Amino acid sequence: MFRLTRPLFNAVKRTTGITGLNVHPNPLPELAKTYKSTLDVLANIPETSVYRQGVEALTRHKLNIVESAKGDVAAVEQKLDEGQIEQSLDVATDELSLASKMLEWKAWEPLVEKPQPGQWEYAGQQTTASSS
Repeated sequence: MFRLTRPLFNAVKRTTGITGLNVHPNPLPELAKTYKSTLDVLANIPETSVYRQGVEALTRHKLNIVESAKGDVAAVEQKLDEGQIEQSLDVATDELSLASKMLEWKAWEPLVEKPQPGQWEYAGQQTTASSS
């Protein structure tokens, strides 16, 4: 299999082919930095938060993929399976933004007002505010 080194890969890739998504000159360090920033924000959310548990596990997994690739962009794209590396960077940036908003919103805290009866009923399933 033909593997492109980073300089050759960047010389060949001039466009992502996606409107509004430019080719990043050095995406892997930026992706690793974004994942680490997300983990830093998540550290401020209680460990019992389901959001933190899920996002932290996924982010650590993705960071391990990036760090173990040793600069091989094609290998990272294949293992992440999120399309082009620029798309993965876009997803990571969005997750970092969401993590910051979740920290601001304190979504893990109990509701200020009790939900209306029937508010949490979906497709014939009944739940209570305490079980959701």
